[in-house]
Amino acid sequence: MYIVTGGAGFIGANLVAALNRRGDSNILVVDDLKQGDKFLNLRDLSIGDYMDLTEFRDHLRAGHFRNARVRAIFHQGACSDTMEYDGRYMMDNNFTYSKELFHFSLEQNIPFVYASSAATYGASTTFAEHPDNEKPLNVYGYSKLLFDRYVQHLLPRATSAVAGLRYFNVYGPREDHKGRMASMIHQMHHQIRTHGVVKLFTGSGGYGDGEQRRDFVHVEDAVKVNLFLADSGTIQGIFNVGTGKSRSFNDVARALIASLGQGTIEYVQMPESLRAKYQSFTEADITQLRSVGYDAPFDSLEEGIATFVRVKADATP
Repeated sequence: MYIVTGGAGFIGANLVAALNRRGDSNILVVDDLKQGDKFLNLRDLSIGDYMDLTEFRDHLRAGHFRNARVRAIFHQGACSDTMEYDGRYMMDNNFTYSKELFHFSLEQNIPFVYASSAATYGASTTFAEHPDNEKPLNVYGYSKLLFDRYVQHLLPRATSAVAGLRYFNVYGPREDHKGRMASMIHQMHHQIRTHGVVKLFTGSGGYGDGEQRRDFVHVEDAVKVNLFLADSGTIQGIFNVGTGKSRSFNDVARALIASLGQGTIEYVQMPESLRAKYQSFTEADITQLRSVGYDAPFDSLEEGIATFVRVKADATP
């Protein structure tokens, strides 16, 4: 059995889909369906069981999974809202819950691959997995960083794979439910399809209009990294998950316009409240990921967006 927490969410559901393509359907999906429309991410997938997050944590604490023969845990469940300011909720959901699951994996010798975030870097301009670069700007980033450090402290006790994945800007199918927290590529696609115009920020941080840069990675590449590390059985560490190449928001808009065959770009002022916390540049240093043997290529921005647009078109009734 595989356990996928956050399995009705964006990356989690894509992981379940990838396991299905490998012929695996004995999957326990754990999630919180207060937002009921997330079920749409599971509707076309085959799973063995579903548990609500609260029920799962109760069962975990009670030891009900000790003889479950779990092949791997993909811990994608978290509060990913960077604008959530309830620190107690964030720390319980992203830190305490993660600790409970991590200790279970250590006790049972189960490969444990979990979602960290590039938000751990925050104000940094260097994106390599090193404490000098870890400067989170919000409690979400801090919750992820604190768990990364907790994991690193206990790694000498681990006898199976343990990998934290610092996702950069992941985009792709199955993120319709995320609303304002959906990827910028998803939001730009919606703007073009709805209004024919994509709105980008005017210059900031020394970058021109729309020239702020991000490392955009297609969700299928993020899923491949998850599976590689879990299948390894022994690889341990914290790893950036990005393409290693930043691209501008102008590049994204142009690629979307080319794929959709419509759309124009408009530049708008960045809200004053966002300026102090806005990252004008991110780019994953993937040296560490490559050093443990992950040598698969990442989709270019143009390839990934073409796939994204095609899948969105296929999904439209």
